Amino acid sequence: MVLFLAFAVSFAAGFVKGAIGFAMPMIMISGIGSLIAPELALAALILPTLFANAAQAFRQGIWAAWDSAKRFWLYLSLVVVFILFSAQLVSSLSSAVLYLMIGIPVTLFALSQLMGWILKIDPAHQRRAEILIGSFAGFCGGISGVWGPPTVAYLTALNTPKQEAVRVQGVIYGIGAVVLLLAHIRSGVFNTETAPLSALMLLPAGIGMVAGMWVQDRMDQARFRKVTLLVLMVAGVNLIRRGVLAL
Repeated sequence: MVLFLAFAVSFAAGFVKGAIGFAMPMIMISGIGSLIAPELALAALILPTLFANAAQAFRQGIWAAWDSAKRFWLYLSLVVVFILFSAQLVSSLSSAVLYLMIGIPVTLFALSQLMGWILKIDPAHQRRAEILIGSFAGFCGGISGVWGPPTVAYLTALNTPKQEAVRVQGVIYGIGAVVLLLAHIRSGVFNTETAPLSALMLLPAGIGMVAGMWVQDRMDQARFRKVTLLVLMVAGVNLIRRGVLAL
């Protein structure tokens, strides 16, 4: 029964990932983490996240992915460095603090955007924002496997077009997912005992992602942005809920 529920969560995570480009690890860590130990749930999301991001990044071809990587090289670099650093803190940092650190600002951002307040990053301040948000995203990612909300908030503030936003997320999350895998091989979270569970989650997550991509192709930019913000807000509220319960 637990395995069936984990499959259902993975399918849902894949569907949302395919439709809007993010939220797979958030859904998996929240859903599967309510069924089994948090560290085992973290291990379970590693392979599906890795393969889903590869498919997302290279959907328009390798050169499009390369162009996105060049444009956001600083953000990518910071995410990688901070994932490597913070992955070693998994057992020492309070999960309640982490969930609240991510959930509160993400929820406020998404809610304010949906209410009509449009956050735009001034080109003169883009480098500073990139450094701050990239560092924060990587720090959160190494501990929880969740670095999507800060990245989505950043891309939304830049008003990035739908196709490019999804591709950029695939590149950023994909490189981060490789680093996350390596970091948790080192931390011991991903090992010969937990890897088979992660591999099992590939099939339902993959089927869900294909279905989600079909939906994404039929959304215009305005609807894509609104759906993205709605999912971002739901994810933020859920992280706050988990943080409060863990206090």
